[in-house]
Amino acid sequence: MLKEKKEIQNQTFALGKENYKLLLIGFAIIVIGFILMVGGKSDDPSVFNPEIFSFRRITLAPLIVLFGFLFEIYAIMKRSKTGN
Repeated sequence: MLKEKKEIQNQTFALGKENYKLLLIGFAIIVIGFILMVGGKSDDPSVFNPEIFSFRRITLAPLIVLFGFLFEIYAIMKRSKTGN
C-alpha cells in the first residue's frame, strides 16, 4: 500500500508546461491558415469569380497550415529542460 502511494506521487504529465504553450501557438497558426483560405465566393451563382484562385488561398494559406502542423509535431517532441 505504501508503494502504491509513492507511485501515485511520482506520476507526472507526459508533456511539460512549455510543450502545452507551444501546442497552443501551433493551433493558432493552423487557425490563421484556415482563416486565410476563407472567401472568394461569388454573389451571383451564375457568375464565376476568379478570386478563388488567388495566391493567398491556393499557396500561402496551405503553407501556413502545413507549418502549423509541423510546429505541433515539434511541440510534442521537444524535451523540457527540467526533466518533466
